Amino acid sequence: MRSYLTSAFVLFSSIITMAQQDKNEVYFPLEDVATLSGIITIAYNGISGEAGTSRQLEKMKSLYAPNAIIFKNTSIKGKPSRKVLTLNEFYSEMGNIRESGFFEEEINREVRIFGNIAQVWSTYQVRHDKNGPIIRRGINSLQLHFKDNRWWILSWGWDGESETNRIPTSFDSY
Repeated sequence: MRSYLTSAFVLFSSIITMAQQDKNEVYFPLEDVATLSGIITIAYNGISGEAGTSRQLEKMKSLYAPNAIIFKNTSIKGKPSRKVLTLNEFYSEMGNIRESGFFEEEINREVRIFGNIAQVWSTYQVRHDKNGPIIRRGINSLQLHFKDNRWWILSWGWDGESETNRIPTSFDSY
């Protein structure tokens, strides 16, 4: 009986794992998330779009590991602050960018990989129109983990450029 239960548990766990992997593969082919370049490109493209267009949020969530966090660095009354968000909180705040066009484009990338973890510094610029003027710039910090033959985003944080927080030359355009 015990070996039957063990076998049933292993089979059930395998089915769940395959279903989870298939769900993510339905959203993005495995080869698209098997490279850092692929997953980062998908993430940038996924939040960008013309005014009034919806973003495929469930599809975008499949890029992230369970319990991943999003954090943005801000300034409150001139003092540095940080706001940490769950994926659901982040995507609910994205309503503002759907009302106006939002195009975030990567202009530089610095990558460090050790084993199955990666740290990516991704310099970005934002426009309201695809070819319009740049409205802001900054640097995204991404932490990723390689598991099940693909990369998963563990966290994504950013800090915007300002008069007192300039993007260093080494992080500027390619």
